[in-house]
Amino acid sequence: MNWISNYVRPRINSIFSRREVPDNLWSKCDGCGTMLFHREISDNLCVCTSCGHHMHITPRDRFTALFDGGVFSEVAVPEPVADPLQFRDQKKYPDRMKSTQKKTGEKEAMLVAAGDIGRTPIVAAAQDFSFMGGSMGMYVGNAIVAAAEEAVRLGRPLVLFSAAGGARMQEGILSLMQMPRTTVAIQMLRERGLPYIVVLTHPTTGGVTASYAMLGDVQIAEPNALICFAGPRVIEQTIREKLPEGFQRAEYLLEHGMLDRVTDRRKMREELITIIRMLTKQTPPVWGDLPVPTEEELAKTPDTAEEHPTSEDTKA
Repeated sequence: MNWISNYVRPRINSIFSRREVPDNLWSKCDGCGTMLFHREISDNLCVCTSCGHHMHITPRDRFTALFDGGVFSEVAVPEPVADPLQFRDQKKYPDRMKSTQKKTGEKEAMLVAAGDIGRTPIVAAAQDFSFMGGSMGMYVGNAIVAAAEEAVRLGRPLVLFSAAGGARMQEGILSLMQMPRTTVAIQMLRERGLPYIVVLTHPTTGGVTASYAMLGDVQIAEPNALICFAGPRVIEQTIREKLPEGFQRAEYLLEHGMLDRVTDRRKMREELITIIRMLTKQTPPVWGDLPVPTEEELAKTPDTAEEHPTSEDTKA
């Protein structure tokens, strides 16, 4: 055995050889085409620093940024029948599920969690568009029912982030049945007087829009999100007319009264904290590490009008 050729030389080559750069360090913005470094994207919640385009973000990353300290507990969701229709297109449905689970690292297209935002306890659910287009199947229906039941059990508001291409065709009519199921689940919150807030992200389409995504007490959307039942191309082919610019985008729907707010993702957490505390009749949020003042402390606070007289009082 030649010690120099078999050990020393390979060791030297490994030290001085050029390291390959991973392919996932840079991403191209779909809006302006700018190349963005992966840490820059992550720190900015997957929003382009150049044009403000809102890129895809996973439910787990969204919850990490949403909940206090990134701490939340997942809510268990009942498992549905794996392949009720024995469906097959280019792949068998179970095989397609396995490949998607391996690709995304998630069990299904919706994640349900409980935790605090701004020291206000909530239950949240979010769809993952990268998981088979966020399609609404039996698991998603079970997830929304589980989220509503958990919110009712704990007496907390429910915040839902929608992102879907519609119903899951591999489950046929069983997928469409989730529309009335989820509607009934939302009614449980209504009966208990608990707020239900929906954040519509890009895209929210199909049966999701025709059910739980449009039933919120407050409807918020991210900028330029596509929100519709039938897409613009389908409508243009049907009516044979050119649609208005920005048709079915969040800003267009806000202008026509279908939304309450269009809020940047980077400001969504503060917006939700303010709205939830308002709907639950709590004191306004206190930003920072200071605790929320008690009613006794607020009562002791001097009136600013007495401390700072107006110009009319000065003249008098």
